[in-house]
Amino acid sequence: MMKDGVRPPSPQVPARRRRFWAQACIAAVAEGGFTVELDGRGIRLPGGAALVVQSEALASAIAGEWAAAGGEKGGHFTPDDLPMTRIAGTMIERVAPDPMAQVAALLQYVDGELLCYRADYPAQLCARQHELWDPQLAWLRARHGIDMTVTTGIMPLVQAEGVHAAWRTLVAAQDNATLAALGVMVPAMKSIVLGLAVVTGALSAAKAADIATVDERTQMDIWGRDAKQVELLAALAAEVADADRFVQLCHEAK
Repeated sequence: MMKDGVRPPSPQVPARRRRFWAQACIAAVAEGGFTVELDGRGIRLPGGAALVVQSEALASAIAGEWAAAGGEKGGHFTPDDLPMTRIAGTMIERVAPDPMAQVAALLQYVDGELLCYRADYPAQLCARQHELWDPQLAWLRARHGIDMTVTTGIMPLVQAEGVHAAWRTLVAAQDNATLAALGVMVPAMKSIVLGLAVVTGALSAAKAADIATVDERTQMDIWGRDAKQVELLAALAAEVADADRFVQLCHEAK
């Protein structure tokens, strides 16, 4: 067990940090699993836990992002350069100690499910929502037996208790890696349906991000391109892609 180690910057702190290491490499841990060492020192997470993962593929990816962060010793980096580290840290320090707390947090998105709130104008947006969102709810019914109510407008919608119960069973059955990934995807897309579709392989991360942002993209089609909006949409797509990659690395055969 590592007695001390390098602590990565907190994801809540956006300020640039200076790279203080020359090399990053993976190392097997005596108790099982893999860690990442920076110049021979293991990484510790903000809460103090050692960064140890069971997937060698994930450990290699984490080592790769630390090797690239800042370019070289003395360069600058931010937590945004370490997405696999951030999600792994969430899995280790927040999800693993109490998975049901993560389940409860995700279930809060059932009543606010993006795909269930439809616009009534303009016609172009209504048509696109129908075209892109209806198939996802149909997939949910066919694959998981969950039939969600759809409404028009922004008034709060409360799904049936049976819907909540089915989602509770479905989400609680996911492993810690998947729960951690959903904790990134679902808030980003405001859709537990799209998050589930990505982690189960029914949708690609890129397609899910496109479906989740149909409102914003349609508004730009109508009113013109907005550089800030384009930047935000790209950031959302990157978040979903990172979370999808994390799950795939965790589940990759050792």
